[in-house]
Amino acid sequence: MTQTSSSLAWGDLMVNHTGGILDRYQYMGARALVLLQEEELRRFVETWKTAKDAGIRITGCEDPNYESLEKLVAHVLWWARDYMTWVCDRLGLPDPEIRMVPRTDVIEVELDAYLEHLLDRWRSPLCDIPEEPFFGPQHTTRWGTELPIEALLEHAVVHPMRHRLQLLELVEQANHKE
Repeated sequence: MTQTSSSLAWGDLMVNHTGGILDRYQYMGARALVLLQEEELRRFVETWKTAKDAGIRITGCEDPNYESLEKLVAHVLWWARDYMTWVCDRLGLPDPEIRMVPRTDVIEVELDAYLEHLLDRWRSPLCDIPEEPFFGPQHTTRWGTELPIEALLEHAVVHPMRHRLQLLELVEQANHKE
């Protein structure tokens, strides 16, 4: 199932990561979620660039994360960073040393390099963790919900998917107005 020209198919992700850290995961469910996170963040960024090129403006929303496309991409990347730092903290792992998200005034220029850094820093922290810690105990998220680590990682995967869908709908609406 190949996506668009610059995104990866699931099979491509599997092939491109053989021989690396992702081959050494103890819990293959964590490995799958890391690979899915990579795919979905890449797809989101690709869609964000399409929306940016199309001149999409986000209007009618009071949420400050929707004030601009730059704030939206920063929001998605900030949470991707935060999910992994939160998981590492809860599992007693070292800080994954993910740099802060670039400021919105430079994010477009720094986006590709930051994305690669973020994805690289997502790949290794969980490789030596067995399955059991992913399912219990539950932890309180930053927004107050109790979740096991596995569910938080699933949430991390879905987050860029939701925002990508929003952008796709805005691009589609703009295309119908032309």
